[in-house]
Amino acid sequence: MRLSSFWQLMADEFGAGYSRVLARDLVLGELGHRTAAEALEQGVDPKAVWFAVCRAQDVPQARWWGEDRPPRS
Repeated sequence: MRLSSFWQLMADEFGAGYSRVLARDLVLGELGHRTAAEALEQGVDPKAVWFAVCRAQDVPQARWWGEDRPPRS
């Protein structure tokens, strides 16, 4: 997963503003007691960070891959 996809998924699920706050403030034990932003800065795969956020925030698994979007032309 690209970093841009991570941020798009965060914005789609939590809103553009709150997703940045959540990434900065929510400490995730699953990621070594780091925030999502810290984990990303330290090179953790964005997909692993996204799934950790989903589990911590009780996002239903049906939404872990984001909204269905039409293919780009």
